Amino acid sequence: MPELPEVEVTRRSFAEAIAGAKIQAVVLGKPLRWPLGCDPLSLVGQQVVGLRRRGKYLLADTSRGLLLIHLGMSGSLRFAYGLPVAGPHDHFDLVTDKGTLRLHDPRRFGAVVFAAGEQAPVAVKLLGALGMEPLSDAFSLPDFQAGLKKSRVPIKQLLLAGHLVVGVGNIYASEVLFMAGIRPTAVSSRIGAERVRRLYEAIRVVLARAVEMGGSTLRDFSNAEGMAGHFQTTANVYGREGAPCHTCGAAIRLLRQGQRSSYFCPQCQRP
Repeated sequence: MPELPEVEVTRRSFAEAIAGAKIQAVVLGKPLRWPLGCDPLSLVGQQVVGLRRRGKYLLADTSRGLLLIHLGMSGSLRFAYGLPVAGPHDHFDLVTDKGTLRLHDPRRFGAVVFAAGEQAPVAVKLLGALGMEPLSDAFSLPDFQAGLKKSRVPIKQLLLAGHLVVGVGNIYASEVLFMAGIRPTAVSSRIGAERVRRLYEAIRVVLARAVEMGGSTLRDFSNAEGMAGHFQTTANVYGREGAPCHTCGAAIRLLRQGQRSSYFCPQCQRP
């Protein structure tokens, strides 16, 4: 958390507003997960050309490179004029002539990293192993099916790994598998073609709906305008252990997979 929908919601909330902004100052707080990778003064005078997303990374293209922004486990961004004085959990301010972009991150697992371009070693290290983008035309059913056939790990863990398809985080993996009727423990390579097709469609549907609903706010996520998400209020299984399934009435179950919580319906989802 935040996952792909929250990052995409964040991107949309200020992408237009920051486009064309000229960087006037960079203010660093406590060290984040990775260093900035350049002298902050070298960013002054550069222009923010645009804002993209790759997986759970925001890519702010500048006139001489790009800033890779990751929200970690507890990070959020704000973009506005006249932000209050930075607090103890505000660790990066990008001051521009259109407003200040601030990273707030209590746990400091997030990062802002400068790279000269996408082929720079640091960018390749962070982005090079990411899988297909589920909300783009690059998400291919044949490639997805081929990737599943090569893996003997449980499907939930394969989805979370991000090497085949990016952004299906813990909340959305539970919801996707429920929609597809697949139990989280099902071995990836043993899932039949029809269920693979349902899983592929469920990934696209669930993530798109999550973006439309502003993402999920379980604790304190909000977009760059301070708006919370509402997808969690429509969850079929996530966070509903013991509650009746909306479809069949069976009690939703919880199991642990790789120290992550997996919620599922024992009747609607087959192994």
